[in-house]
Amino acid sequence: QVISDFDMTLSRFGCNGRRCPTSHNILDTSRVISEDGKKKLKDLLHYYYPIEIDPNRTLEEKRPLMVEWWTKAHELLVQQKIHKGDIAQIVRESEAMLRYGHEMWDGFKEFFDQLHKNNVPLFIFSAGVGDILEEIIRQANVFYPNVNVVSNYMDFNDDGVLTHFKGPLIHTYNKNNTVLQGTGYFQQLSTRTSIILLGDSMGDLTMADGVPSVENILKIGFLNDKVEERRGKYLDSYDIVLESDETLDVVNGVLHYILAE
Repeated sequence: QVISDFDMTLSRFGCNGRRCPTSHNILDTSRVISEDGKKKLKDLLHYYYPIEIDPNRTLEEKRPLMVEWWTKAHELLVQQKIHKGDIAQIVRESEAMLRYGHEMWDGFKEFFDQLHKNNVPLFIFSAGVGDILEEIIRQANVFYPNVNVVSNYMDFNDDGVLTHFKGPLIHTYNKNNTVLQGTGYFQQLSTRTSIILLGDSMGDLTMADGVPSVENILKIGFLNDKVEERRGKYLDSYDIVLESDETLDVVNGVLHYILAE
């Protein structure tokens, strides 16, 4: 089975010399958010993001602060009375891009297609906004039945207006068993003992913690940013580290090799 992060792992980090948006960014900067809402969301980012990536803070210190950040951000989004019917358009108007392949060929398509054709379950574990990232995959025409997503999902009332986010809250540093309890997802796949894990942060390394009997795990990490500073840490934790690589070529090559056996 393949277990993957979404933002900046399956989606691109850079587009045309700029940062690509995450699923949260897509929503936060869209036309459905008021100017005041945008400013408040940006303020939260400027306060909490440096904490999220601070190498000198422990996970124990970071976790409650991440919960605080996500909770405040979700509360702000709820105040905006977002309509379910606007999601598809928001995504269409965004600069979201999935990773490409060699010579700009659609690497993501090859990735999703290979897994689908070979009945390999793909589990996407994201601290982003589930409704947005599902829509990105849907608009890319690769939302196959073998894809399962666990993320932060919106809850809409009968009028299609966002009222709250469904629990449990998933942030950068709790992508593990704690938020998977009750889903039983990995239990159904107990025969899938070999895993390819894809991530772009240290928090993604625990994504396979809920898998009952892991025999082989290959961890592939996308080191998108602050490469020199973070290289050592990534090399200690991931089996393969891809530096500033916007493609899925290595992942597709590995899959191709395994699935062709």
